[in-house]
Amino acid sequence: MHADLNLLTVLDALLEESSVMGAAERLHLSSPAVSRTLGRIRKVTGDDILVRTGHSMTPTPYALGIREEVHRLVRQANAVLSPSRELDLAELDRTFTVQCHDALTSSLVPALVARVARHAPRVRLRVLAEHSADTDDLRHGRVDLELGGGTPELPEFRSETLGTDPLAVVMRSGHPCADHLDLPAYAAQPHVVVSRRGRFSAPIDDLLAGAGLHRRVVATVATVHTALQIAATSDALVTTTTILCRPLIEAFGLATQPLPAEATEAAINCNWHQRYDSDLAHAWLRDQVRTVLAEVLGGEG
Repeated sequence: MHADLNLLTVLDALLEESSVMGAAERLHLSSPAVSRTLGRIRKVTGDDILVRTGHSMTPTPYALGIREEVHRLVRQANAVLSPSRELDLAELDRTFTVQCHDALTSSLVPALVARVARHAPRVRLRVLAEHSADTDDLRHGRVDLELGGGTPELPEFRSETLGTDPLAVVMRSGHPCADHLDLPAYAAQPHVVVSRRGRFSAPIDDLLAGAGLHRRVVATVATVHTALQIAATSDALVTTTTILCRPLIEAFGLATQPLPAEATEAAINCNWHQRYDSDLAHAWLRDQVRTVLAEVLGGEG
């Protein structure tokens, strides 16, 4: 059976008005059009629905029995096709999954959790670490937001640059380069590279090559935390973002020097799947991330 759901709308109006003319006025249709639809409803149900009693029409027992159910179905259909455009944060009960690297986790997530809990107490955040390879988690809804330096290439994804963070060179306190660092001295030191894919090179290596220099990378690690642990107990240098890594840098008691080369600041991107473009709760979460990150970046110095 291929049901025409438009019949329910007309049937609801007929049962409310007990009149073809009244239903037509309510639906902004002509009386003949509603009369024809009533004929179709009678054919589908095998019931007269409305019968004439003098100058008015009276619902049949079957019609009276289904009136409330029909009204409920029409109301539900209208709710599905006309979703609410208001968000009740006090009642919002949802778990959002955010994926980001550990520097963002340290600098952004504590403030984000506090802000979300303050405005939407029933919302939960699941924070995941970056994978070593690209995944389909965004596409399949296992991750709601991906925060980091990368941007998806496929058109089904959305990406917004929320800010940038200048690069710095991090080293142990008392390092020979702690008071002054130029490019030759930078290249002469051992280095630890942070790369979720395990790469031994970064854009800074192109800058060094242009100056006829080459650095020695002693290790590549997946997290900033691990890289700074190595730097804290050796002469290895770590080139990373200044502001987002500040909590970790301070926790290890490390020193920083400006990167001794002109380099583009690291972008901080927010990525999501297009299915969430019009999702009010998801848009609210993106706004919270945007606000908190602006506070973190703007509060430095």
